[in-house]
Amino acid sequence: MDAPPHPRDVFAIDGVEAAELAFLDALDRGRLHHAWLLTGPEGVGKATLAYRMARRLLGARPDPAFGALGSAPTDFVSRQVAARSHPDLMVLERATDDGKARKSIPVDEARLLPAFFANSPAVSPYRVAIIDAADDLNVNAANAVLKTLEEPPPRGVILLISHSPGRLLPTIRSRCRRLVVPAPELSKAAAMVEQRAGVSAHEADRLARMAKGAPGRALQLAAAGALEADDAAGEILRKLPDLDEGALLAMADTFKGAEGAARFELLFDRLGDQIHAMATGMAGERTPAGLDRWVAAWEKIVRAPGEAEAVNLDRADVFWTAIMDLRAAARAAM
Repeated sequence: MDAPPHPRDVFAIDGVEAAELAFLDALDRGRLHHAWLLTGPEGVGKATLAYRMARRLLGARPDPAFGALGSAPTDFVSRQVAARSHPDLMVLERATDDGKARKSIPVDEARLLPAFFANSPAVSPYRVAIIDAADDLNVNAANAVLKTLEEPPPRGVILLISHSPGRLLPTIRSRCRRLVVPAPELSKAAAMVEQRAGVSAHEADRLARMAKGAPGRALQLAAAGALEADDAAGEILRKLPDLDEGALLAMADTFKGAEGAARFELLFDRLGDQIHAMATGMAGERTPAGLDRWVAAWEKIVRAPGEAEAVNLDRADVFWTAIMDLRAAARAAM
């Protein structure tokens, strides 16, 4: 399936009504905070909510058909936001113009915020900056954002998205008003995935569980081939310790290049989740044979993709090391 649309191109969303009403109440009463921290699991619609808030602040024509904060997709402001050409909107994100994701949001871009907010709104009631996600700011960039938060701009609003607010600087958190976007019930998330991804009910349920109930994350996983990766991970674990060397060689050969890196990370993600579930079940047994080895293998698998990227390790070598650890854990449990 195709990748999900960018949040700036999404106009309909469920599950954010409480956050929207809290924002609208502050806006209507003239108590709009200069900085809003949108928190919740990855993939629940925080970025989509941020763009809905931005369109309203920028003066897009409201459209109740799309919810309390809905805006008309055909409105000139909505079209400018979608085209990334609105003069009063600034977006900091890891993605670049060519669609590639950087490791972090660089400090040079964060340092543009003071100059952006130093000017009065060009055509709108407010100037708005979206930081997607604040978790991706490197240390210097975070301090640059903090400087802007410490000197609130007149007619300026900063919308910060965070999947893990505990990792942010306490001084950033303390200067923001928080809006929480919770994950929906698993059944609702699965129904949304089934409808939008064109998968079966069983597959939608699997994807929703992988994403811990976050529909957006589930759609990303579907587009990335997570079902196939989950099947491959399950096949490896079921056949331990006697694995098909030829099949493993063929799999290791698919980890080359940018697409291979994504495939590598996804396989390790699925292996990690399945091993965690298995070890959790074993922990409930009276004498869980080999549990320590499984826990150690799980810890290595969770760390492996980050370590491979950080020091440019050969992904095939990392994969074979993981296979050896899994074989050792399986034999210890026999």
